[in-house]
Amino acid sequence: MTTLDIAPPPTRSGPAPITDGQRPPGQMVLVGLFVALPTLALVAAVPFAWGWGLGWTDVALAVGFYFLSCLGVTVGFHRYFTHGAFKAARPLRIALAIAGSLSLQGSVLDWVGDHRRHHAFSDKEGDPHSPWLYGTGPAALVKGFVHAHLGWLFKPERTNMARFAPDLLADRDIQRVDRAFPLIVVMSLLGPAVIGGLATMSWWGALTAFFWAGLVRVALLHHVTWSINSICHIWGDRPFASRDRSANVWWLAVLSCGESWHNLHHADPTCARHGVRKGQIDISAEVIRGFERLGWVTGVRWPTTRRLDRLAARAG
Repeated sequence: MTTLDIAPPPTRSGPAPITDGQRPPGQMVLVGLFVALPTLALVAAVPFAWGWGLGWTDVALAVGFYFLSCLGVTVGFHRYFTHGAFKAARPLRIALAIAGSLSLQGSVLDWVGDHRRHHAFSDKEGDPHSPWLYGTGPAALVKGFVHAHLGWLFKPERTNMARFAPDLLADRDIQRVDRAFPLIVVMSLLGPAVIGGLATMSWWGALTAFFWAGLVRVALLHHVTWSINSICHIWGDRPFASRDRSANVWWLAVLSCGESWHNLHHADPTCARHGVRKGQIDISAEVIRGFERLGWVTGVRWPTTRRLDRLAARAG
């Protein structure tokens, strides 16, 4: 055979595949545990707290860890790593990646890759968690709601990070945080127990802190975050033009740290503020504003009146 007989290697044309293989069975088991155990704790919370098992130390730890991990997701995983709504100094960049990982919603790479894929195919085929993939009838929407809320987590297909998160794959700091995710999970669950035990000087204080600031806190944040995928793509107001069915849901605003002003986010994904109208509470935007004043972040993409008016006019 001469060199002329050897065919050149095939070249890939078009975009890279959306998915890249499947998650290993062991990882799927862990996903099930991360979903089931905190949710069972949330269900058990009311009878557990009825007259005993909940003290002010537990409340303080639960609230503190809730908003730390929630803001890690909203400010860090979402507005910064996924959409580049601002530029962050290296220490804050690492801290945001760790804080977001405390939520137990997956590692920083997994979260960002899945969410960028969601925006690329929002409410269309390819979106990992759209509630509209099965149709618009009542039965289809019930099935779609379950899928968007948590069913999609049990799909074995793995998002192709080389396509959706190549910048993070090339970032050594983020790679280190991503690899440390199992350790961060342990810190997220046992950290409150250690603090609660030391604060009360008792094993009972450690146990109740683990239950409330560990399991229950994780479950509540899980379901609030998943509600952005499910509720905020079915019901709510749509004052701004977007190419999907994203909507604003006011009663989720505080618990989601501003993420439930979801219509504006999909209309203008890189905007650092989601709640842009009077009375729309956006805790994440206020935190970003604080970081900006301290000089920790720069290049913040704040909304402009001209931009908002144009998006509103298109929706009208």
